[in-house]
Amino acid sequence: RVHNLLTDNPELYEARFPDPDRLAGRWTEDCLRRHEAGPRVLDMGCGTGRDAAHLHGAGREVTGADLSEAMLDYARAHHPGPWYVRADLHGFDLGQGVFDAVVCLDSALLYCHTNDQLDGFLSSCRRALTRGGLLVAEMRNGAYFLGRTDLLDAPTVNQFTWQGTVYQSTTTLTVDRTAQLLRRTRVWTADDGSEPVEQRSAWRLLFPQELRHLLAAHGFEVLELHDGPGPRT
Repeated sequence: RVHNLLTDNPELYEARFPDPDRLAGRWTEDCLRRHEAGPRVLDMGCGTGRDAAHLHGAGREVTGADLSEAMLDYARAHHPGPWYVRADLHGFDLGQGVFDAVVCLDSALLYCHTNDQLDGFLSSCRRALTRGGLLVAEMRNGAYFLGRTDLLDAPTVNQFTWQGTVYQSTTTLTVDRTAQLLRRTRVWTADDGSEPVEQRSAWRLLFPQELRHLLAAHGFEVLELHDGPGPRT
């Protein structure tokens, strides 16, 4: 059984979500420069390492952290420069006051589904940052779904070709209001004769003022809070 087709196959992930212009990395570097962040950066939930490597190329001392060993192995081989380590978003200890900035992109923060997990992430970030350090988080806005159903009305179908195989994903989103989660069911099919793969995942739906409150509770001062556009959402 494949636990997560894209996470377990980083080459496939980059084929499905190409970023040739390094939009996410450029947006992040712009944030870091605008707020005069120091050079030591932690990319939490770094995935394939594309953004971490872009920040490294911009002259920063980057550590990329992820829970997936497959992603980390791929990052070391294909996006060298940063130091890559395994760490859990829900709570990590990479040293006290080691980083000038922590970045968390592409809604990775929203894999903190519970308040305890959010507290664990923000507490870990606070410990890891030097005094006056910067936290940059880019994610989907939970308030988008207030009065809107355009992403929920019908499944979304995407198709792409990689190494001669055509992959198709059918994605259904539902809102779990009690748990405050956006739940995703995605069914993958391929024309190579393999069996369909069904994956289930979820993101926490955080509202802007809720996020502001959580950050303040962990000793952060909110410098900017936007309703997009981020690099991908």
